[in-house]
Amino acid sequence: MTSCVKDKACVFGEVVNETMQLNKYGCIAEQQWTWLKEQYPYVVLHAFVVMPNHVHGILEIDRDAVGTGRDLSALGHAAETETPLSLSLKSKSLSQLIGAYKTTTTKLIRAAGLTDFSWQRSFHDHIIRNERAYN
Repeated sequence: MTSCVKDKACVFGEVVNETMQLNKYGCIAEQQWTWLKEQYPYVVLHAFVVMPNHVHGILEIDRDAVGTGRDLSALGHAAETETPLSLSLKSKSLSQLIGAYKTTTTKLIRAAGLTDFSWQRSFHDHIIRNERAYN
């Protein structure tokens, strides 16, 4: 997924000698990416990079770590094989996860002093279906 800062404002730092140097706002953007896996145990984070005016990230929703979101008690023994955690979790969609990332990042960046910070509406995504597409 790729998400850009509104008006493509360069607020996360700068590239120096081909290396991204994050400022405090860029560090918040990076920290909140890690927060996603802490907040949502079914999220598996892969590559992530903060650029001056956007972020790129690859995340996976581990369907084995979440339940159906339904009460399976009527199924008897079959439901007993699932852990209580997986029964209680219902995964968020990619849009909901990125929404949570953008909302928390915005709040923290504004609290850190960039009071007019906002993200561009929506985000770009691409489903990686196989190893070849990942590389």
